[in-house]
Amino acid sequence: MTAASSSTSPDFATVGSGYAAYSGGGRGRLRHDITARRVLAEIGERPARVLDVGCGDGEMVLRLAAAGHHVSGVEKSPGMLEAAAKRVAAVPEIAERVTLSEGDIYTLPFDDAAFDAVVCHGVVMYLPDSVAPIAHLARLVADGGILSVLTKNRLAVGVREALSGDYASARAQIESGQAASVGNLGITTRGDIPDHLDDLARANGLAPLPWQGVRIFHDHRTDWTPTEDEYQAALETEWVASSRSPYRELGRLVHAVARREATA
Repeated sequence: MTAASSSTSPDFATVGSGYAAYSGGGRGRLRHDITARRVLAEIGERPARVLDVGCGDGEMVLRLAAAGHHVSGVEKSPGMLEAAAKRVAAVPEIAERVTLSEGDIYTLPFDDAAFDAVVCHGVVMYLPDSVAPIAHLARLVADGGILSVLTKNRLAVGVREALSGDYASARAQIESGQAASVGNLGITTRGDIPDHLDDLARANGLAPLPWQGVRIFHDHRTDWTPTEDEYQAALETEWVASSRSPYRELGRLVHAVARREATA
């Protein structure tokens, strides 16, 4: 969740309990389930070398390792890294496939083309821009591999606020087209336009795949505690809408995926 670069980036250990509650609730589950489904489908069944940059408390690390992949998780916050280590240790059957280390998105200590998949979810929206971070991530993608970036969707600024009844804030964001707003964890986040993320992928030698909008219909449901049947129905509805316009443009988050074409 947090692999940012400088004193301008928050230490998510200070909101760790809030993030854990979010991940376990309906809204957080939608984010994790939709992104994991897409990433795992793009990777395929063959065991892959995966890097999770900004792994937070290990949510995606656990999912990827459980699917049989070898996962390196990098996290800037020592507190979040400790939480991830505890979660991994609690599942001994996957622990041997997981390596965790403290690190920063701007100084990743890996060789070029070292990974079959590089995932970076919920990170670049906390950084000043996406240009340098995506360049640092893209160089690590091997031939045939993918880059998966989940960040805030600038196309949907003001939608959450309007649906929540905060009309003044919604109008201000919509009229200004502002890129930044305060998220539910109380931290300012910056949005990206999906086409810009695709352009950055191309600039770094990757071919963009269709992007998805994540959490289209339920982003404003901060107190949503669905039954399992309700959640599964909501998940499948969000999934089918996530890749279709005009629905995907309204997702709070944008999931941009790109692949480095294999060379002969």
